[in-house]
Amino acid sequence: MSGVREQLPEGRYGHSADQRSDRRLKVLGGALGAVLIAVVGWFGYDYIAGQKISAEMIKFDVTSDSEVQVHLEIRKDADATGSCTVRSRSEDGAEVGRLDVRIDQRGESRIDQVYKIRTLSRGTTAELVRCDTA
Repeated sequence: MSGVREQLPEGRYGHSADQRSDRRLKVLGGALGAVLIAVVGWFGYDYIAGQKISAEMIKFDVTSDSEVQVHLEIRKDADATGSCTVRSRSEDGAEVGRLDVRIDQRGESRIDQVYKIRTLSRGTTAELVRCDTA
């Protein structure tokens, strides 16, 4: 019986990949991966740190054909002022009401309040559109 070879015959299938080239590709891939993670982290931090006012809609209640009540929880820097926009839509998706809530309470970092949106017809949903600083 002949012994089993553990390696390929030399010269038959070409040279194996150059180890230096493999190492360079691994280092380059690692460096590019690290740069990508750093860029994504920087953009994420800049987006979060740049927002001085943020809000969350806790719930909404359709009280009549001409009004929707929206419960907002607003978090902000104590000295920040601005506004948040909320809107109501009808069953077919058309906007039937919009309200710009002014946020000018200085010294408070959290505001928890119910606001009324006047609507042109019956609203079936409410949504927080955006919050902006002044």
